[in-house]
Amino acid sequence: MAGNGALSGAVIAVAGAGGPAGRAALLRLAEAGATVIGSDNDPERLAEAVDAASYATGGATVTGDTVDLLDLGATRDWATRVEKDFGHVDGLVHLVGGWRGSETFTRTSLDDWDFLEMLLVRTVQHTSLAFHEALQRSDRGRYVLISAAGASKPTAGNAAYAAGKAAAEAWTLAMADYFRKAGGAEGPTSAAAILVVKALVHDAMRADRPNAKFAGFTDVKDLAEAITKVWEKPAAEVNGNRLWLTEKP
Repeated sequence: MAGNGALSGAVIAVAGAGGPAGRAALLRLAEAGATVIGSDNDPERLAEAVDAASYATGGATVTGDTVDLLDLGATRDWATRVEKDFGHVDGLVHLVGGWRGSETFTRTSLDDWDFLEMLLVRTVQHTSLAFHEALQRSDRGRYVLISAAGASKPTAGNAAYAAGKAAAEAWTLAMADYFRKAGGAEGPTSAAAILVVKALVHDAMRADRPNAKFAGFTDVKDLAEAITKVWEKPAAEVNGNRLWLTEKP
């Protein structure tokens, strides 16, 4: 299966590859023919995800790097290493997540903000700054951020989370403007896009809560499919856009 598919020849890095969404993305991107390089701060979890994707795709090139994405230098080193090892970088999929909430707005803890700002904002800043030049050099570069509908319509108990997601979206849209300007009159050749979900669900969650409806949630397999399709559309069509996988609030 390796080498055949819509993404044949593409080199795509996946940040936060060890979680359920990361595992699904590694597998689907590899199935589409891409060479996939995952990163996570948990080496054991990352190794399991890489091995699963490689095995399931019959030996596609899926590798992993343990990277602390809160360290800008380490993130830049990772980007440089990927481009040096594989010759080019055609994508960065940002799947680093985390959630903390409160019962009411007045009970919001700013400690939650400090935690989420690192996970949801700082990691986006670091991966985008580290990879943007390599993605611009690609003829099909894509930076894909996974965001949440709550960024557009925050609820009282989700102030810290929604604000973090909104900041990450704004940062990604600024990157999209960079790609737009770099493309000049002919339009962008690379793109930064945002995939918006209500929340994610995977098989283990369903097994733990067999009676739950998970209404409006996006399955991680469907998210992985949507990620892959970002490369099927022209850069100008996805650059700077929010692509909704759930109803707009």
